[in-house]
Amino acid sequence: MRQFPNHIDGRWVPSGDVRPDVNPSDTTDVVGEAALGGADDVAAAVAAAQDASETWSRSPIQQRFDVLDAAGTAVLARAGELGELLAREEGKPIGEAVGEVKRAGQLFKFFAGETLRNSGELLDSVRPGLTVEMTHEPVGVVGLITPWNFPIAIPTWKLAPALAYGNTVVLKPAELTPGCTWALVDILTEAGLPPGVLNLVMGDGPVVGQALLESDGVDAISFTGSAAVGRQVAETCVRTGKRVQTEMGGKNPLVVLDDADLDLAVAATVNGAYFSTGQRCTASSRLVVTAGIHDRFVEALGRELAGLTVGNALDPDVQVGPVVSERQLEQDLRYVDVARQEGGTVTGGERLELATPGYFMAPALVAGTTSAMRVNQEEIFGPVATVLRVEDYDEALATANDIRFGLSAGICTTSLKHAAHFKRNVRAGMVMVNAPTAGVDYHVSFGGRRGSSYGSREQGRAAREFYTQHKTAYVFPG
Repeated sequence: MRQFPNHIDGRWVPSGDVRPDVNPSDTTDVVGEAALGGADDVAAAVAAAQDASETWSRSPIQQRFDVLDAAGTAVLARAGELGELLAREEGKPIGEAVGEVKRAGQLFKFFAGETLRNSGELLDSVRPGLTVEMTHEPVGVVGLITPWNFPIAIPTWKLAPALAYGNTVVLKPAELTPGCTWALVDILTEAGLPPGVLNLVMGDGPVVGQALLESDGVDAISFTGSAAVGRQVAETCVRTGKRVQTEMGGKNPLVVLDDADLDLAVAATVNGAYFSTGQRCTASSRLVVTAGIHDRFVEALGRELAGLTVGNALDPDVQVGPVVSERQLEQDLRYVDVARQEGGTVTGGERLELATPGYFMAPALVAGTTSAMRVNQEEIFGPVATVLRVEDYDEALATANDIRFGLSAGICTTSLKHAAHFKRNVRAGMVMVNAPTAGVDYHVSFGGRRGSSYGSREQGRAAREFYTQHKTAYVFPG
């Protein structure tokens, strides 16, 4: 049985308590056993990060570049192996899983470069003889709390900038996907990261996560997860005086106008709503369709869904893998029942019994919905999309904005006028025109508005705002 121990102060630390890491495509397949850490492990990890902070924060930028670049090279070289681990552990189809691993490698290499571009400013003061230097310094010890749906990419897009800018880290991965994060820590250690700079503590959120939030030795927290937990994280960080960044999901609209290219709109919908089993915070979960194209769009989308192959994530012909866990599957099925109770017309959405015991579900399309329905206001986080019929563009925009979330939004149209107006007026942090709402580049910022995000943006050059603090120094040469 493969073991995934905690990593504290440069040492792998076994735990007396472990949890089996089960393959959602085949529940008879146990990927490994992961440590169940506790508050004492967090305290030891934070102490190690504090001890390492002074040296790492002043380490040569070439050293940080070399570590991150070597890690990126190793991840890319092992994309097949790590992709298989991800597919077994999380249930993401193997092609998508390998793609996610490659994204992690690209992220490491991008932020390796950013270590060399941490520029400041030098200005003349308004007072004669003085100059003003404005620089960016590390925040200190950063706690990272990451989700299960992108178990290699999201830890990387937090880890890479945290380390690039000279911070030390305590990382708490999701309970369902410990192996992927363990592999990242192992790779960074082999790449030459000094002891104590990166510490891994696995375990339950209410125990390990809460201990991180309450620790006086942690200077900042970056969290990705549910809205309910994210609000608690932000409240605790404000109370304990920590810098905080939270990404908390979405309920993303994809608007399809009468003049849209039908084939393109259907392809964007299938990709955005159902790939990754719909388990993406950027998923196209609300399809806002104008009356002139509505019936043709629903019919064409239904044909596409009927042709999707659901199955074991390791099968290269599978397009939709399993839901990540029994609990998540039960939640998805409950929402399908809610949709029916609210008057929606459901196609698909049933549990599937396939060749291996797993958490399989047919992709669900719910037509005939209204904006007030629960299935259009609450994040489902599964292979479920709803259709809202509207009369025209103005109603489509209003419906798209009728939500407390604001992460990603898309529009399918051949009208430059409507595309430009939508980009400016939809209330979302990211906007896609004739493209899926899911899928972002590694060198640009990521984040939303309102109930989706709190704090500064992730990824790209924007990441520096969270992982560094400004210093202004006045110099008089005398």
